[in-house]
Amino acid sequence: MKFLKFLGSRLVTYVFVIVLGMTAVFFIPRFMPSDPVEAMLGQMMSKSNSMEPAAVDAMRQTLNENFGLEGTLAEQYLGYMQRVIFTQDFGPSLTMYPVPVKDLIATSLPWTMGLLGVSTLISWLIGNGIGLLAGIKKDKAYSKVLEGVAICIYPIPYYIFALMLIMVFAYIIPIFPLSANFNVSGFSWENLKTIVWNSILPALSLILTGTGWWVISMTTLSRNTNEEDFVAFARMKGFKERTVITRYILPNTVLPQITMLALQIGTIFNGALITEILFNYPGIGSLIYRGILQADYNLIMGTITISIFAVATATLVVDLIYPFIDPRVRYN
Repeated sequence: MKFLKFLGSRLVTYVFVIVLGMTAVFFIPRFMPSDPVEAMLGQMMSKSNSMEPAAVDAMRQTLNENFGLEGTLAEQYLGYMQRVIFTQDFGPSLTMYPVPVKDLIATSLPWTMGLLGVSTLISWLIGNGIGLLAGIKKDKAYSKVLEGVAICIYPIPYYIFALMLIMVFAYIIPIFPLSANFNVSGFSWENLKTIVWNSILPALSLILTGTGWWVISMTTLSRNTNEEDFVAFARMKGFKERTVITRYILPNTVLPQITMLALQIGTIFNGALITEILFNYPGIGSLIYRGILQADYNLIMGTITISIFAVATATLVVDLIYPFIDPRVRYN
């Protein structure tokens, strides 16, 4: 009964967050001064001077229907919610008309998941390993150096690292290409090597910043746990240091890190906007940037709606599985 009550409350929150997020995504682009239909008509008329007024009006009506801009604002909102919830249809994209937005997302999403998923996991593993060592061996010189480096790295935005990496490893020391080339089709080891080679610099820019945060947080957690009475008691009983770390310190420090990892995995669907632009990376961030520049309502709503679903789902999953990870937590 407690589990059902807990599950019901979390599902209600989950649905509320998604509906609230989708509502904001629907209304905010409509406050933008530009009109995507008029912009598209302007582009078409600039290329052809022979369009009749009747043809322009017919085209305007057709585009309004395709972009979900027909009818009152309330009717547009209800139509948008029905399309997204029941058919996952965001309509066609203005920037690549008449390609559906969901096709563009399906093409870009694997790139973003590959880049941010791998970089997030690598930074989590490295950062927590270094942070655990720095927290337990706090009196060692290398521990203080590692923590100091992490504190210096963490506040620097990831795109600053991206620019530095481009200047050093693509211009001064031209190891990697200055402009990444991801024009590959089909799966082969040669294409895979090309993708990995062109993804090293953007991934490294994200790993450096992410690692700094994990080192700082894990250092604090492990240092506090190392001073707890049950850890001191384990050492007094004569347990080996490796046993103390793996059975007493690590299980109690890694739980919050697992929670944060799950939430960060949810946010990878946002893409890494500036990194993707700098490295010409074909991910979700580039789609969002293109949609904002050209007031592409459907593209903006599609990409951000996917992010809302991902973050809300990650939060729900963490809430549901956390009591299994930490026996101290119960479904209350």
